[in-house]
Amino acid sequence: MSDEMIRIENVSFEYESYGDKKPLKAVDNVSMTVEKGEYLVILGHNGSGKSTLAKLINGLLLPTKGDVFVKGINTKDKDRIWEIREIAGMVFQNPDNQLVATIVEEDVAFGPENLGVPPEEIRRRVDKALEIVEMSEYKKHAPHLLSGGQKQRVAIAGILAMKPECIILDEPTAMLDPIGRREIMNTLRKLNSEEKKTIIHITHHMDEAVEADRIIVMEKGKIVMEGTPREIFSQVEKIKELGLDVPQVTELAYELNKEGFNVPSNILTIEELVDAL
Repeated sequence: MSDEMIRIENVSFEYESYGDKKPLKAVDNVSMTVEKGEYLVILGHNGSGKSTLAKLINGLLLPTKGDVFVKGINTKDKDRIWEIREIAGMVFQNPDNQLVATIVEEDVAFGPENLGVPPEEIRRRVDKALEIVEMSEYKKHAPHLLSGGQKQRVAIAGILAMKPECIILDEPTAMLDPIGRREIMNTLRKLNSEEKKTIIHITHHMDEAVEADRIIVMEKGKIVMEGTPREIFSQVEKIKELGLDVPQVTELAYELNKEGFNVPSNILTIEELVDAL
């Protein structure tokens, strides 16, 4: 039994262009795998190809070249696209675009209803999903009255109710305030450690990437760096060349190091820096 959740083989994707412009190559010959239960963060600034990659994994887009396999199923297999989306659920940037019903619990029930899940099982799944994202007390509320972080947690519950093994999140905190971002990060941590979900989290917030088992950095449609958060963020110069930041505390350690203090350059948390000092 392979422990591979996603396999991407020599995948390129080009957006059609209009007029005499050349087609835009958003993903350029990328190969990678994601293991079952892994927490993978994909970093890159806008236009690096990371969101396109997310849509390729979920079968929303099909590769121009190469193949994407979700638990061994090729996303080009039209007859099995719903199977793929049951295995790999997708959460987008703007929670408002994902909420469809006027009551929270109905919204969470929407996915499993469409899958034809029996009503009593839907009830169980909805309750469980809301419990996991800590939104049970809001189940009778109207989604549009919730905060951004709460809406995004309801959107995640809607995906959870479909029982995916893998959750792909495309900049899920982009439209949230710091409190909302923290809520979502806590939820993702819990989904990965307690619910054993495979997480593919696309972001350009460096402090969110610290949670990952592995980070992939994209630039111009290619994977340019790959490693653990420590391996990636200790390369401060290289990260900055790519137009990205490192977590604040890593940057501080780096600056102290430059000033001649003997501080490790691979520090990721405030506690580590305090210990080192």
